[in-house]
Amino acid sequence: MTVDITRDHIINQLGRVKYDRFLFYLMGPYKSFNLNYVLSEEERRKFAVEDLPGPLRRLFQSKDEIDEAQALLRRVQGALRVRPGVNAFLALDVDVDTDDVDAATQSIEYTRCSNATAFVLPFLGHNFGVGEEAGSILEALSETHGDRLLFVHENDVTSAMIRSARVRWDLRVETYDTEAQLVTKLRFFAGGIMHQERRGELRRLD
Repeated sequence: MTVDITRDHIINQLGRVKYDRFLFYLMGPYKSFNLNYVLSEEERRKFAVEDLPGPLRRLFQSKDEIDEAQALLRRVQGALRVRPGVNAFLALDVDVDTDDVDAATQSIEYTRCSNATAFVLPFLGHNFGVGEEAGSILEALSETHGDRLLFVHENDVTSAMIRSARVRWDLRVETYDTEAQLVTKLRFFAGGIMHQERRGELRRLD
């Protein structure tokens, strides 16, 4: 069954906020990076995780810690829904099955429907899938939605994809050190788009 992804469909899936019709799509990893993703069982047997220095030990996490990446997105989402009161959402919040619409197409349509979209990349995020979806979005929508897109990554994150996106699509890229700083930058970004829409510099979305 084909699902028609529209602004009204997304809004109807979300709770009420002050600015219901200002959709802010948050993309980011739902899992934190874990070296178990890339090391074989034989390689992992060569050392004891508990004996590693702290920064390396952080790369071998329990399930709860792996889920921290999604928890970060949820906290950021909640902060934006409270102030300035925009309708921030994750793809998980919209009831569209990937059997009906594949994940990349969903992300393109959520971005097309949104007033603002941000790609949030924390240092410990398992970012491979996010990078692929971000590339699809930029390829499809950079000309029409470029002013509504933001990449914001933790200072320790380095990515050839981010560097190339800045050059190829003139993408706006910001960095952050703390979660509070991340939220502040996203609030500023949303507020800027609101003002541009009010002044007619960006088209108001229905």
